[in-house]
Amino acid sequence: MIEIKKQSFSKTFSVYFDKRMFKILLLGAISGFPWVLIGSSLTLWLKEEGLSRSTIGWAGLIFAVYAFNYLWAPLVDRLRIPYLTKKLGHRRGWIVLMQIIILASLLTWSLINPTENLTLLITVGLIIAIASATQDITVDALRIEQINENESKSMAAGAAMVVVGWWSGYKLGGVIALFTAQHLQNIGVVNYWQITFLILGIIVILMNIGLMFVHETLSIEKHLKQKETDRLIKNRLGSKNIITTFVAYLGGTLGGPIISFFKKNGFSIALGVLCFVFLFKIGEAFLGRMSIVFYKEIGFSKGDIAIYSKTLGWITTVIFTLLGGLFVIRSGVLKAMFLAGILMAATNLLFTLLAWSERSELLFAIAVIFDDIAAAFATVAFVAFISLLVDRTYTATQYALLASIGTAGRTTLASSSGALVDWLNGDWGIFFIITAIMVIPSLICLFFIKDKLRFHDE
Repeated sequence: MIEIKKQSFSKTFSVYFDKRMFKILLLGAISGFPWVLIGSSLTLWLKEEGLSRSTIGWAGLIFAVYAFNYLWAPLVDRLRIPYLTKKLGHRRGWIVLMQIIILASLLTWSLINPTENLTLLITVGLIIAIASATQDITVDALRIEQINENESKSMAAGAAMVVVGWWSGYKLGGVIALFTAQHLQNIGVVNYWQITFLILGIIVILMNIGLMFVHETLSIEKHLKQKETDRLIKNRLGSKNIITTFVAYLGGTLGGPIISFFKKNGFSIALGVLCFVFLFKIGEAFLGRMSIVFYKEIGFSKGDIAIYSKTLGWITTVIFTLLGGLFVIRSGVLKAMFLAGILMAATNLLFTLLAWSERSELLFAIAVIFDDIAAAFATVAFVAFISLLVDRTYTATQYALLASIGTAGRTTLASSSGALVDWLNGDWGIFFIITAIMVIPSLICLFFIKDKLRFHDE
């Protein structure tokens, strides 16, 4: 069990200067950058090609793969990549392989006309999503393995730093994408988005170079425990043949982590946790999925979006994620979760005000800033929350399971966001009010289980 204790602000903040935190920062950026490609960049590309809001919303179903990456997380944990594992290590080998797939996908995108090859374009986006979701499994495991099990404050700080890294990869990547596309469009380049994706490929290469400086430790003990679990299951099955060996492998890698989670928390509490994780960020996801379309429809350019939503948003996110990490350490993860939920609902209402007002850059900046503050608190609290829940024996798989369930709520349901706006006849104000209400069910779930969660965060 991870223990988080209160301490002075100066002593707490000093943990961020541990050199491991900078490595975790890079890992977070590697994880966040692909969302630029299949999120805001793809959305705006489709919007400028004249596709409908509903089509853009349903295209977001490609994000659903993040909800199911726990299914193959055990395989990523155990399968070795030929050549790459030997040269780079198990975790880094998997990350580099996925980065190569993403790079090849960007090259393919640069050759596609969206209106003529929409199916191919979405298929390539799906490949990027699968590669990104797969690399997230390894990134999270490598991030957790940078910190020893008994280093409680470093674990909490690591949760904040990986969030800063994720948002840095997402926000700064978005700035580069939007400004590049805007510049190429202004100088008359017809296929400006296709060229932009080639330029974004350079960032992928640079991230792989930085990955080489992240140390990876060998875990012989973990490997032995996996083998021991396989042997125990195989012995219970009786006869030894290829079928029982395969069943033992599946039982040890898939069944073990799930059984451990329910046994540790109890069935009712575990079920309540899963419901909360699934529901928590749905409202934020509905807003986020349609935000670029909303900004564009009320008259903001790609440059405006880059400045206010990406650059300004990144600075705000970095600052308040670090502050959020301090809040989690000092006040506890449960209080942080309730505060984050309230902030998300309140800031969504600011977008209602923006929708029902005349075009205002000041109001746009205020809405974006407070939305990023809420997102920063919510994300760092959420990462710390599920990090506290996992059994260190099954860290990678259980973390992937909980993160995937959280992503399931955000992606599968939020894919209907465009259809919801259309159903409301384009009334963005009502849409944002609905997204604010969406956070309430998750907080009700958390309220009923909060006293039974075994956290030591006083």
